[in-house]
Parts: sequence; structure tokens; C-alpha cells
Amino acid sequence: MTTVHKSSASLGFYGDDLDPAEITDLLGGEPSVGVRKGATWLTSLGVEKVARIGSWRLKADRHEPENLDFQISWLLNGLTNNLVSWRSLSQRYRGRIFCGLFLASGNEGLTLQSETLVRVGERGLLIDLDIYGQDLLD
Repeated sequence: MTTVHKSSASLGFYGDDLDPAEITDLLGGEPSVGVRKGATWLTSLGVEKVARIGSWRLKADRHEPENLDFQISWLLNGLTNNLVSWRSLSQRYRGRIFCGLFLASGNEGLTLQSETLVRVGERGLLIDLDIYGQDLLD
């Protein structure tokens, strides 16, 4: 089995009453996007959107070939190690690590280290995996 062709990862919190400034203060790091419900924000392509839900999102750089362990570690390393803050946020809002996996063939795989999984679990975060076939690579 070959390694997954490309990966993307982001950390996010989502909720109707989410205040991005509160998340920033508790985690000790700035988001890539932080927006209250009903406010506007710009996509990476510069399109203005109205937020249907409040969100605080931090995006890691894409990796080719995939390096999901590194991406998840990078997302967590720049933020607080205070697990009480993390768990409080994860209980109040939907907290997740989003992982986009882009396949170049039909049989590719990856491995996540136990240390990475423990760090995600300690913070009460979900892992969401989106897997994209060959036709979506370009």
C-alpha cells in the first residue's frame, strides 16, 4: 500500500453563540478564520460569505505526500496545553480536527501515531476524515 497522495488538516470550533475572541484567549493562538454567526468572512479565494454558524478555525499547510501526524501536531503545538480550557471548549462547542485525504490511486493509506491520538482525545476533539478520489485531485 502506498502513502496517501496529499493531506490537509484544520482545527475548528463551531457553535451558534461562539465568540472567536474567547476561543483565541483560551487557546492562546490566532485562528486562520474567526467569525460570529451572521458576520461576514472571506474564503481563501477571496469570496465574501455570511457565517451560518460561529466558528474559530486554524488551518495547517497541505502536505504532498500526506503528513497528517505532523499537521495535527502543528495545529496543537502553537496553542495552550491547558486541558481544562480545551475540554471546556469541546463541551460547549463542536470541536474537531478536519482531515482531507486526497488519493492518487485506489489503495493508499496512512498511520497516525498513538501520541497524536492521545493529544486529540485529551482535548475532547473529534477527528473528521474526508477522503477524495482521483477525480478530485486537480
